[in-house]
Amino acid sequence: MTAQTLANAQSILIVGPAWVGDMVMAQALYKAIKSKQPDSTIDVLAPDWSAGILERMPEVRSLIRMPLGHGQLGWGARRNLGVQLRGKYDRAYVLPNSWKSALVPWFAKIPIRTGYLGEWRYGLLNDIHRLDTARMPRLVDRYVGLCGSRFSPTTSPSLAVEDDGRLRLLEALGLKADPPVLALCPGAEYGPAKRWPLRSYSEVARRHLERGWQVWILGSEKDAAPNRELFLSMHEKREVHSQTIGQNAAQLASSPKGLNAFVVNLTGQTTLAQAVDLLSVAKRIVSNDSGLMHLGAAVDTQMVAVYGSSDPSYTPPLSTRSRIARLGLPCSPCFKKTCPFGHTDCLNKLGAEEVMKLLDGSDW
Repeated sequence: MTAQTLANAQSILIVGPAWVGDMVMAQALYKAIKSKQPDSTIDVLAPDWSAGILERMPEVRSLIRMPLGHGQLGWGARRNLGVQLRGKYDRAYVLPNSWKSALVPWFAKIPIRTGYLGEWRYGLLNDIHRLDTARMPRLVDRYVGLCGSRFSPTTSPSLAVEDDGRLRLLEALGLKADPPVLALCPGAEYGPAKRWPLRSYSEVARRHLERGWQVWILGSEKDAAPNRELFLSMHEKREVHSQTIGQNAAQLASSPKGLNAFVVNLTGQTTLAQAVDLLSVAKRIVSNDSGLMHLGAAVDTQMVAVYGSSDPSYTPPLSTRSRIARLGLPCSPCFKKTCPFGHTDCLNKLGAEEVMKLLDGSDW
């Protein structure tokens, strides 16, 4: 049934992915669908946490909340949800490749159920695509390919940011956009083989502080311990002490907050939607391959993305204002959560100097 088109699919359900970065990249599919059929409506079946991202995508009408966590089968819950959705949709796109992710559209009896051939999905899907990884190496290409389109600048993820909301957030958090902001995103939920050393982040921060920049540290509650370590190191070590901050020295001396006026740890203090706003305020971002990296790309802030065990040819930041920092060692990408050799050279041997060269490059 691959010849079926969107002609009669006025109401569309998307079964969304389970990771922040993948959810951002999925917007490319929504844009491609709307470009083919502007009058279509798109709802996304996804976890609660995705609300803050989906509300920034004008292509999406509403979030249908998935009542189950990542990895849970929940046959009964999926059946009940599918029954509730019967008669509401003409077509479904199933983005995850798992068997269970195709259950809700099947229970909902949605006429056209599109997705890639995965684990035992015959019958659950009736518009099956076979994945050609050579033709579509990137995940975003695979998403857009489900509706017969190709990725282009017009389908690149771009999250909406309202100036008034951004200003209210800055006021609520006691932040200012001037002096310019360097946003650091040192976390990566996937595992340590994606995390550039904190000492390297600290060095990049030191160089920006010497130029009069602010530094904001962002992340989720899961990043609290390492991000706090980074924050404290920037206060305690002489390399970022106020006496060595150069242009900031006089300002720091007169500020009642001292270095706190220039280094702010926002870890666990923001929602995903608020993180989008803050990343849009920043002039520069340095991030591991993480969900925040994709959020930063989707607001088109100048960014260097650091890659270790993962592959930028599969899930790159989708912005022309992003640059990739990686060593490309023979052992990478290995896609492991922790280094199988115990040295994590792909990140430990990537110095702050290389990232600074990319940030200060003249080809932005």
